[in-house]
Amino acid sequence: METAPNFNAIIEKSIIDNWDFDALTDYKGATLQFHDVARKIEKLHILFENSGVVQGDKIALCGRNSANWAVAFLATLTYGAVAVPILHEFTPEQIHNIVNHSEAKILFTGDVVATQIDATKMQNLEGIINIPDYSLAVSRTDKLTYAREHLNEMFGKKYPKYFRREHVKYYRETDGNEMAMINYTSGTTGFSKGVMIPYRALWSNYDFAENVLGKTVKRGDNIISILPMAHMYGMAFEFIFEFLHGCHVFYLTRVPSPAIIAQAFADIKPAVIIAVPLVIEKIIRKKVLPKLQDNRIKLLLRTPIINKKVQQRICDEVIKAFGGNFYEIIIGGAAFNQDIERFLKEINFPYTVGYGATECAPIICYSDYKTFVQGSCGRPVVHMEVRINSEDPENIPGEILARGMNVMLGYYKNDEATAQTIDADGWYHTGDLGTMDKYGNVFIKGRSKNMLLGSNGQNIYPEEIEDKLNSMPYVVESVVVQRENKLVGLVYPDFDEAAANGTGKTRLKEIMEQNKIQLNEILPAYCKLSEIEIHKEEFAKTPKKSIKRFMYK
Repeated sequence: METAPNFNAIIEKSIIDNWDFDALTDYKGATLQFHDVARKIEKLHILFENSGVVQGDKIALCGRNSANWAVAFLATLTYGAVAVPILHEFTPEQIHNIVNHSEAKILFTGDVVATQIDATKMQNLEGIINIPDYSLAVSRTDKLTYAREHLNEMFGKKYPKYFRREHVKYYRETDGNEMAMINYTSGTTGFSKGVMIPYRALWSNYDFAENVLGKTVKRGDNIISILPMAHMYGMAFEFIFEFLHGCHVFYLTRVPSPAIIAQAFADIKPAVIIAVPLVIEKIIRKKVLPKLQDNRIKLLLRTPIINKKVQQRICDEVIKAFGGNFYEIIIGGAAFNQDIERFLKEINFPYTVGYGATECAPIICYSDYKTFVQGSCGRPVVHMEVRINSEDPENIPGEILARGMNVMLGYYKNDEATAQTIDADGWYHTGDLGTMDKYGNVFIKGRSKNMLLGSNGQNIYPEEIEDKLNSMPYVVESVVVQRENKLVGLVYPDFDEAAANGTGKTRLKEIMEQNKIQLNEILPAYCKLSEIEIHKEEFAKTPKKSIKRFMYK
């Protein structure tokens, strides 16, 4: 494998080169320039050093995207500690599990998360720091308390003549295989896997983005960060690449509803848009399609010569809905609605669909919109090779395998899962089924693993939901399936117990409705069930007694 350049050196260079440029903005809030970011990083380094954090220690971050979240992440890496970003949508129990499993020493929390978590359930933490102002929420050591109370004084002593570019000196990783971060694919004990991401994978994903977007996206260009930075897709392509490229990143700190996102596109006019299908689909359905229901436009679309002009006008409308200033929209993280994709292709809209996995930090396949083949997810990217495990990869789907610089080191403290996922030749087994045409375009045909993808690209593990559902009243066994982006729980109830208690059909339905409400209270938003459907007979099983999921869609 080729060797990766030093990643922290690139962070250092970007900060020095872009010193007086805008770097990070909380939408409708404050802006940090690159020199402000550098000063905040330096203060966090002084805090870490004086509270006993050493290189290799784990530092967890859990909160909604914000400029201060990004700074805390950069400070962690450039100090030589290991970042553990946690999705703020996880339940408190899941957050506690990840903090404990990762052995994090410090936890940075956002305003919403801070009110939900329980410090007594994370006994090994030395402190909890509030992301909005870096104040201490919890301190379990005198060193940390003292360091935080005297931080400005220490900073002033270290830099009496004010902090300048030449003071920016960061930890240099000596080997691309050194672990930079642990990214958890799920938060539930027993299902949770901490993906160990090395510096080489962060560099390789950045280098890919430089190769494909570096010429069209310019220093000082605006970018909107919509996806959570705790998700590798948002982390790599709405934050790391742009920050290292000298762009200006805007964080939508509130829950990004389609209305807020559409307004932000109009205000910020981003230079490139990275999104999950849901965002694109909602804006098109709300902002564009209603205008096409006009009978006059429908007629014009059927007239061949005018047709092209009308299509161009529609395309301009869609482009305007996304700010009107972007090179292309890159869609990934979940399956794209085929009708919407067909519509975008018809009007020659500049979109492309990529493919990745947390285990590859995340990119595996991509094509520029000019060469993108409809229905595919692009071709293998730079530093990566992909093959289909099938005797006829063009026609017979097989498992998609990937190998190269982007592949993780393995799962944290889980050698067994690592051995099942990365084979002896270094191929990462994605668990996805696909085909590949003679030009290298990859077409995903389904997921061979049980994981479902939420409409926002979140990984949903049905076993986790079933696990909880199976312990509820009158439930013998269950299967969670996805229908039109909604989760449905199929339940085989305990009919014998129901009969013994004189519980009729109507009452059983009511109990299942109650189960659904109770279950949804303890699940993250993207795992909630839309309904529970009662099955009359037991689910079909394999000889190993596991349910044949493929029979229940």
